[in-house]
Amino acid sequence: MSRLPGALNNLPLPIIGSPLFIISNPKLVIAQCKAGVVGAMPALNARPASQLDEWLAEITEGLAAHNKANPDKPAAPFAINQIVHKSNDRLEHDMELCVKYKVPIYITSLGAREDINAAAHSYGGVVLHDIINNKFARKAIEKGADGLVAVAAGAGGHAGVKSPFALIQEIRQWFDGPLALSGAISTGGAVLAAQAMGADFAYIGSAFIATDEARAADAYKQAIVDGSSDDIVYSSLFTGVHGNYLAPSIRAAGMDPENLPEGDVKTMNFGGGEGSKSKAWKDIWGCGQGIGAVSKVQSAAAFVEQLKREYFDARQRVCA
Repeated sequence: MSRLPGALNNLPLPIIGSPLFIISNPKLVIAQCKAGVVGAMPALNARPASQLDEWLAEITEGLAAHNKANPDKPAAPFAINQIVHKSNDRLEHDMELCVKYKVPIYITSLGAREDINAAAHSYGGVVLHDIINNKFARKAIEKGADGLVAVAAGAGGHAGVKSPFALIQEIRQWFDGPLALSGAISTGGAVLAAQAMGADFAYIGSAFIATDEARAADAYKQAIVDGSSDDIVYSSLFTGVHGNYLAPSIRAAGMDPENLPEGDVKTMNFGGGEGSKSKAWKDIWGCGQGIGAVSKVQSAAAFVEQLKREYFDARQRVCA
């Protein structure tokens, strides 16, 4: 395992909840952190931009109160995702607020920038950059990121096509820092498997959509419970970048999930936090291939407890 910076050291469970565009909110983040996993949300989920100040205050104050009341069981730290795409006209504003609240962990995506990393490092923040291949991984570390989120095949949202076995192996040939693996992870056994491959953390997103605290429509949550990997469609149509989506939501929007045209990356637009297209993410539901293991909607705490049981059961089974 890697030598980990303070914010990522001694976590109760080696799990980072991925920032879910539109869906993650302070309620979910706080619940995840209290349960012992890193909770995360995109800064752009706070709309209007002024709401981010309120949300960061809610998260930091809520976790501080929990830690004061539970000194023997402190919460895990939280993370904020910054979408470093040229169309994100809120990035400077949102970073100023994150520095103000000394956000412990940043997850940067869709672009790596030295100034963003420097701002986080100015007070000891940690930056993880999500990547889909080894080439982008090297660029992120060269620009000052502390660690990586390897987004492998099967992950929800803007996923890559690399096998996790190949991607982790290639990264570990040259990088010994913090590394999380994303891609169809929704059980404790899969968390252990990610570590066995060489990752420090499992990065779990889609399964957290089907929790009480997630800001998703009930139909979205139920589609995850009812669905399996057969219901996941990989397409570039909706944002211009390839991602994984739930086929039932595509059909509901009047399209044939088996006959989708290619998208144009030039259409991607995160200006003002409104997303790249009106239908993307809100009406077309992002989701990864690991949902076959999700059997019910439950609280985030209950889901983390389930992951914990499965994780230690898997460890015992492997050691036996």
